[in-house]
Amino acid sequence: MGIEQWISQNEVAIRLSFFFGVFAVMAYWEVIAPRRTLTVSKTVRWVNNIGLVFLNSFLLRLLFPAAAVGVAAYAVEANWGLLNVYDVPFLLAVAISVIAMDFIVYLQHVLVHAIPTLWRLHRVHHADLDYDVTTGSRFHPIEIILSMLIKFATIVVLGPPVVAVVVFEVILNGMAMFNHSNVRLPLGLDKVLRMFVVTPDMHRVHHSVEDDETNSNFGFNLSIWDRIFGTYRDQPRAGHEGMIIGIHKFRDPKQVSWLPGMLALPFKGKITDYTINRRQWKSEQDYDANE
Repeated sequence: MGIEQWISQNEVAIRLSFFFGVFAVMAYWEVIAPRRTLTVSKTVRWVNNIGLVFLNSFLLRLLFPAAAVGVAAYAVEANWGLLNVYDVPFLLAVAISVIAMDFIVYLQHVLVHAIPTLWRLHRVHHADLDYDVTTGSRFHPIEIILSMLIKFATIVVLGPPVVAVVVFEVILNGMAMFNHSNVRLPLGLDKVLRMFVVTPDMHRVHHSVEDDETNSNFGFNLSIWDRIFGTYRDQPRAGHEGMIIGIHKFRDPKQVSWLPGMLALPFKGKITDYTINRRQWKSEQDYDANE
């Protein structure tokens, strides 16, 4: 049995092992070295955020039994995609695939901030009133389904090896938990790491209530994309302990920390702020003065 066949057959076990392993490490790290004091009941947030993860996982398996790995295997057999058409060394194909898919996730992230309808879905992720390891997996089911369709299209066009897709999925889940964690890194280490990958301090800026800070630091793994495209922001104006997490107009825990409220959030209110093409750049003080 070849390595690709073995990985294909054990893809779920591999992903779950890494998911629970990284989750356990980051959850423990948050306890022994937290970056910020949490403002909402951790039990309530974790039960509902993790409940949303299980709901999304169930829906994905129901709608897409083959998942991304199955599409990649079929693309290889059908000779679909650039990397299947051209003779590219295996390891180089894996590296190209992981980097290319990382870039697509960056573009997708910018897109959901730029288009008001997509922002309605994505604000479920941003409306979390605290920022910890469970925030990284908190997405509305419709956004998760759209993300999977984009991933399928990327695989069909690119033609990545099955191994590359599994590696990417592991990195995607692991880095989402790492850079959303409420952990304190030594500032010197953070400075070095963010030259290459997205750190918790770097991505936390993206979850600020301030419009311009929200529309920065879109990367999830490699930090180079934000630097290349001018969306990089070093630090939040109020500092990491002083910054406010979430969205200005959604501050009620019952609305944003409980599963029914999260599922209904995309269908509430008008989209007037945050989306890139409707920038207002109001500060928190401006909002307080207007309310």
